[in-house]
Amino acid sequence: MYDFSGKVALVTGAGGERGFGRAIANRLADDGADVAVNDVTTTPYGGGWNGVDAVVEEIKAKGRRSMSVIADVSDGDAVQGMVDDVVAQFGKIDIFVANAGSRPGPDRVPVVELTEDAFDEVLRVNVKGTFLTCQAVARHMIERGGDGKIVIISSTAGKRGLPLYAAYTASKFALVGFTQSFAHEMGQFKVNVNAICPGLAETERVIHIAGALRSEGQTAEDQLAEMVRQRSAVNPLGRITETRDIANMAAFLSSSEADYLAGLAISVSGGDVMF
Repeated sequence: MYDFSGKVALVTGAGGERGFGRAIANRLADDGADVAVNDVTTTPYGGGWNGVDAVVEEIKAKGRRSMSVIADVSDGDAVQGMVDDVVAQFGKIDIFVANAGSRPGPDRVPVVELTEDAFDEVLRVNVKGTFLTCQAVARHMIERGGDGKIVIISSTAGKRGLPLYAAYTASKFALVGFTQSFAHEMGQFKVNVNAICPGLAETERVIHIAGALRSEGQTAEDQLAEMVRQRSAVNPLGRITETRDIANMAAFLSSSEADYLAGLAISVSGGDVMF
């Protein structure tokens, strides 16, 4: 456990019940941070889960302050409004986790079948959204005198291309390069910028991937089970990534123990990707 008492965190893409954002937000709160959570809508995946409002209640139940901020991360005005709202409510942002990602589906096809609109949508959210949110938070951190942690969620697909993942892979490779450049620029302000590259995990986004990749007559659930089985069989540690694995790494990179780390893209995949 780390001591984030007096720290304020902002986590984007935190509305999913099974997602990395929720796990990260709760882990930072467990370690003492007040946490603002964002998504594009209150309940981005529908169903019986109350989305960011439920995450806010979980964090408040731990005795920490929390708020939800609805904003499209690819809209510059909305992003600035989000940062302004968090600063107005909590006074500052010390930790920022850029976790928001596009919803997979039409992009999971061969390049020769990939539409321009599907490609643009992935890059709009994953790359432009990360750029805009990091820029707005970084400006705030510099204005208040520096010192902070920025964690960008990339993917093992940002290190190794896969068939049918060209748009997603392009976006996640871009985030690794963005992390390195951004880390160079922010070091002088004592702001550490690093990325996490998760492996396959059973989040809502991966359920959508399974639906896009399923064969005719196959259910999304069956395709997901097959994906999990295949990946677990070849993983050195014998399982896929869990959200807590990513939350633990995000907490470490947000802590003082990571003060001398910058520009890294750390694979958290049980050895599925070892670089």
